[in-house]
Amino acid sequence: MRKRKQTMALFSLSAALLGTTLAGCGTSSTTSVPPAKNVSQITIGTLYAGSGSFATSSLPEYDGLKFWANQVNKAGGVFVKALNKKVPIKIVAYNDQSSATTATSLYSQLISVNHVNILVADFGSVLTSVAVPVAEENKMVLFDQSGTGTTFFTPNNPYIVLTSLPNSGLWPDSLAQYLIGKHYSRIAILYDTNDFDQSQDQTLVTKLKAAGITPVYNSGVPTSTSSYSVLLNNIAQTKPQAVIEFGYPNNDVSFLQALKASGSHYKMVFTVFPGQLPSLFTSSVGPSAINGTYTYPAPPLISHAHVNYGMDSSQFIAAFKKATGDNANFLNIAGYNTGLIIQKTLQTANSLSQLSLRHAVSRFSGTIETLDGKFQINSEGAQTGETLPVGKISANAQGQVSVQLMTPLS
Repeated sequence: MRKRKQTMALFSLSAALLGTTLAGCGTSSTTSVPPAKNVSQITIGTLYAGSGSFATSSLPEYDGLKFWANQVNKAGGVFVKALNKKVPIKIVAYNDQSSATTATSLYSQLISVNHVNILVADFGSVLTSVAVPVAEENKMVLFDQSGTGTTFFTPNNPYIVLTSLPNSGLWPDSLAQYLIGKHYSRIAILYDTNDFDQSQDQTLVTKLKAAGITPVYNSGVPTSTSSYSVLLNNIAQTKPQAVIEFGYPNNDVSFLQALKASGSHYKMVFTVFPGQLPSLFTSSVGPSAINGTYTYPAPPLISHAHVNYGMDSSQFIAAFKKATGDNANFLNIAGYNTGLIIQKTLQTANSLSQLSLRHAVSRFSGTIETLDGKFQINSEGAQTGETLPVGKISANAQGQVSVQLMTPLS
């Protein structure tokens, strides 16, 4: 990853922009919007983890958001219906260093000091969890890129929209379908005790038990866990057919490294993030350690055929490579997709008040399909359209990865 300064990073196409921000998008929902002639840019505030355990996912997601802003600005800015004109995008970003405590104060700073017009969460449920109450308290819509914990979405909070992944409580639907269809009766589940992974465990266990299957092993561990040898030994004692590990990338890497070292073999081994960051896993654990394992494959490993908004997968891969020199992964796509949802929101909203922005999202929900799938949210702002299949990984000695879909891509 490219090195980023530990101070605030500003991303703007034009240095001539004066930094005027829109009223009505800060802590007061009653502030009036200034005349269109006084608006010079839309300011998007976000965080990224430049170091720490979430950096491997946060940085590429941030790169995807910046790529989107650059593309928009090259075209003269984003069209804002409420202003009836195009205006440039400016990104104001701070490095939270993978710390939820640091992130809490920085989200508040983006709102109260920088007065950003649009608030975007950092990667994942841990760093998003602290943004949810800050956004709600300040009556700011939180464009939640990949924080999928089910507890974030409640009937009384209209200030959140999940953009680029489904609610994590939905993720294991396809996994449960596959396990039940294969008649696996001895299933071991290891999960991290955070919103993201716990909700997956709860859904999977519920669906398995409804089919008459009780896991032979089901245990939670701290998200900070990095040693899996003892845990794998305990799992081996239960003689499972399938072993499921729900974690973040660092957890998945450590788990697969320990599994390889143990010499144990099972009919099925499932981890979450090889389907999002295959190059990270081929370089960290080696192609042989993920070859034949299972995951949730995500774009660009899979492609959605009916894109009607933004670039399709092949266009994005080529444009991202040309702009950044990097091969695109799913987190790049997630950040870009967040930008697309913001863009569609601004093109749709009748005013720039936060609730008008949120209502606009509900209006176009279910009508657009991006390279990330069908964008559709429920009344609580949780994503329900971008479902994830189960795929079996093939990885050759050169580190080239492909997947065979084991459940349908809806």
